[in-house]
Amino acid sequence: MVSDFQIFTSLRYDPSLLQVHSNPAFTHANWNYNHASPFYMLDYHRDRMLRAALHWKWESAIESLSGEAGLQLLAESITANLPRKDEPARVRVDVSEDGKLIAVASTILSVPLARLFPTILDPPALDLSSGTVFEVVVDATDNVNPSEFTHYKTSKRQVYDQARKQAGITSPAIAREVLIVDSRDGSVMEGSISTPYFFREGRWVTPLVNKETNKDWHGGQDGTTRRWALERGLALEEVVPVETLVNGEDCWISNGVRGFIFGKVKLSP
Repeated sequence: MVSDFQIFTSLRYDPSLLQVHSNPAFTHANWNYNHASPFYMLDYHRDRMLRAALHWKWESAIESLSGEAGLQLLAESITANLPRKDEPARVRVDVSEDGKLIAVASTILSVPLARLFPTILDPPALDLSSGTVFEVVVDATDNVNPSEFTHYKTSKRQVYDQARKQAGITSPAIAREVLIVDSRDGSVMEGSISTPYFFREGRWVTPLVNKETNKDWHGGQDGTTRRWALERGLALEEVVPVETLVNGEDCWISNGVRGFIFGKVKLSP
């Protein structure tokens, strides 16, 4: 039986990213296996989709995504569907069980490169006018159990869509994110479209995510920017009980389209 869902990822296309490969300020970026590219962490996006294909044993998808050829096919599929090549774009790439890649792109705003490749995660100083501050709220539905469909990013996103609707996030223009909570132990799993980071005991932490070999699922998705932050020591993995969140506390959220964004927790009264 053919699967009734697709693996997907959302990433940023941005011509300014071609500067990263040769800019000494971003030597920490380790850009796309050292290839100059206008795609934000393209290799990490490919890797996460390939891990999902391996999990479900989608042989054709594995073949499409593997090796340098898979990375090149991904880049070509996106490039062929860009509305404009001189402007940044949000790109969603779906991969089906038969290995077919479908890319859909839409224009988005520019952001500073330092927001895509930070060297540290620190709250802004006194002036917050230089960037959007997201309101970070907690999912009120409290009915999510971790599974393969929360660990891997697929088109089965009902729990995320429901949480966003409950939080009043009806448009990407709304500067709000909602935290998904594990109904079993009350820990933060992830954001609905982002990885969250919280300041605990002098360092930044992000919710613990189990490895693919552990079928006792814990946490949410092992996102691209999350992987990047962990590999560079910007944050550590740690279980984050929702009861430890404090109204008004500073946090960060990140994803493969917008990079790293400052936020503040807002708890219901």
